[in-house]
Amino acid sequence: MKLTRSTKRAITGGVISMTIMLLGTFLLGELSGYEAKSLIKNSIAGVNTLCNTIALASATILALLLTILGVSSGSESKLKKDHYKHILLIARLDTIVFVSALISFLIFSLPVTEFENVPEEWFSILYYTTLGISSVLSAAIIVVVLMLYNTLYSIIKIVGLGLKDHPLLETDSD
Repeated sequence: MKLTRSTKRAITGGVISMTIMLLGTFLLGELSGYEAKSLIKNSIAGVNTLCNTIALASATILALLLTILGVSSGSESKLKKDHYKHILLIARLDTIVFVSALISFLIFSLPVTEFENVPEEWFSILYYTTLGISSVLSAAIIVVVLMLYNTLYSIIKIVGLGLKDHPLLETDSD
């Protein structure tokens, strides 16, 4: 599917947010294994909460997409297939985010700081991996929400405000 301008803007918003999050990580500087182990112990509850929140948001967005489909198909206006392909793209990406958040939650639930056999230098790798995964998940849910906003914006213009010359409206020439 060809990416629309609004989808490209949503992806740009996610990339910008991920860049800001990762930039903050690199500004912290390099950590020793002991410092990383301590930071992991202190931040793992917050990371698990983030994963839970993203999973909950993703599940809610999937339910909202069903509502959007109902409004779209029930409207008097005939919408182009591109509208439904966009909803399908949001659903696909949202499902990927949902599954990724749950898997990340399960991985972050392992008590790695309590393991005796983990070399001290691995904790800095684990810490940066945790921050990277958190940044990617956060950016992905931002992209999904921005795409959902763009879809709702179009639906409101077409169905709610009765706009007759929207690019998603099917015309007689289509």
